[in-house]
Amino acid sequence: MPYPHTAAAGHNATGQQVLYILYQHRLVSTGQLHRLILGNAEYLRRQLRTLRTDNLVGSVQYRRHGQRELLWWLTEDGAESVEATGLLPRRPYRMSRQAAVGPLQNHTLATVETGIAFITHAARLGHECGPLDWSPETAHHYRSDDRPGEDLTLIPDAVLSYVHTDKDQRTLLTLFIEVDRTQMTVARLAHKLHAYAAYHSYTPQPANRAARKNPTTRPAWRSRYPLYPRVLFVLTGASPARLKRRIADLRSLAAADHDLTAAGIRAGVTTLDELRERGPFAPIFTPVLGPATPTDIWLTTTPAAIAA
Repeated sequence: MPYPHTAAAGHNATGQQVLYILYQHRLVSTGQLHRLILGNAEYLRRQLRTLRTDNLVGSVQYRRHGQRELLWWLTEDGAESVEATGLLPRRPYRMSRQAAVGPLQNHTLATVETGIAFITHAARLGHECGPLDWSPETAHHYRSDDRPGEDLTLIPDAVLSYVHTDKDQRTLLTLFIEVDRTQMTVARLAHKLHAYAAYHSYTPQPANRAARKNPTTRPAWRSRYPLYPRVLFVLTGASPARLKRRIADLRSLAAADHDLTAAGIRAGVTTLDELRERGPFAPIFTPVLGPATPTDIWLTTTPAAIAA
């Protein structure tokens, strides 16, 4: 879809879309860009070459399963051209060739792949979710009783907005997404889930001593979200059998976390393959807490709870 602001002089709507997507998601493959933008693949490749000639994007070769593909990112000039439009929130990070081939390469691409799965099924179902409807690594600041007096930061791999439409009813779903490529221990995954519970419970208090006489009871998350986002773990990078065991281990650790069970957050876990093949409204999510009965993205089985 074209955007109303110009990016760099002389570049058409497709070139502008490429710049905005790369600014938002940092590192994207040619194939992923084609699925995000659609249209003619050769035309897209010509636009990418033009942007590279103008020093707005950079590229590096990527090999996976014996196939070669280019990965793309914005140069400093490209980032400045996007920031000049004022369309997207400013981001402090900058991608480079060294970072593009670094250890976070596959994780970044897997996060983009997760977003593409939501976009693909939204188009199929008549819902709304586009290339700029998820934001990677957005910081959420909080404090926890586990570490009193210390400022902590929760950084989801992505915060995704999805509009579910059913006749005249529109429901906004906001999702905290964690992409796990089995590179960390299950204990670390469970710790991150614990952080979501701590952020859910965090209520900031005034720094001024006099103001503390009337402490607030409004959780910090309510200043950003109308409802606390559902937490989704998307697993990839291992065999289905290993991922199934990982899900079971995560559920066991979650059940032992009293703070997590008390918080009452909705959290589910699935695999990237299931998400791509069946979509978020199929029963592909195993709840992190409670019965292991697969459910869909609502993470509920009662119609009354869907409105929440």
